[in-house]
Amino acid sequence: MRGERCYSQKCAMIRRPTPPGPKGKRRKGSVSEYGKELKEKQKLKFWYGLREKQFKRYAKEILQKARRAKRQDSQDAAQLFTRRLESRLDNVVFRTGLVNSRASARQLVNHGYFLVNNRANNIPSTELKKGDEVKIKPQKLKKKVFQNLDQNMKKQRLPDWLQFNSQAGVAKLVAEPTVAAEELPAEISAIFEFYSR
Repeated sequence: MRGERCYSQKCAMIRRPTPPGPKGKRRKGSVSEYGKELKEKQKLKFWYGLREKQFKRYAKEILQKARRAKRQDSQDAAQLFTRRLESRLDNVVFRTGLVNSRASARQLVNHGYFLVNNRANNIPSTELKKGDEVKIKPQKLKKKVFQNLDQNMKKQRLPDWLQFNSQAGVAKLVAEPTVAAEELPAEISAIFEFYSR
């Protein structure tokens, strides 16, 4: 009957993925697979301070290399991807500890504060390799940004792949740039899933 309550198993309420009301809405808290992948992608993109076009290009290039090499190991692709992001000039400047953010590092690079292998370079996306040197231009060493450089560098913990001589203002890549998966704010495999759609 309509007014009677049903206490049997047959009448149990069914919880559907959508709330009552107009169709198309999701329950709060339930995120689609696409939504999770998008969130991971956005986290890493903002962490490195890149625009969508550039970030997407890096991811697509790594995915194509992995397919060409017929690698099934996503860890190799993830390492290649992070290596690519870490070897950017603006990121290397940030990792030396000269500035507090990647945005500040990008600004200094854009304003021509650095020499790469003794050549002027103002392109933040320049990809550096093992053995490359990044030097602060001698005339820029007098700027306020670099005051108390020796004292500031004592507090700084450099990654294993980077050396910095604070007296000369020279950073050198002694190995291929790497980042542990635990240090990253996002899951790389989810980002690859997002771009392989």
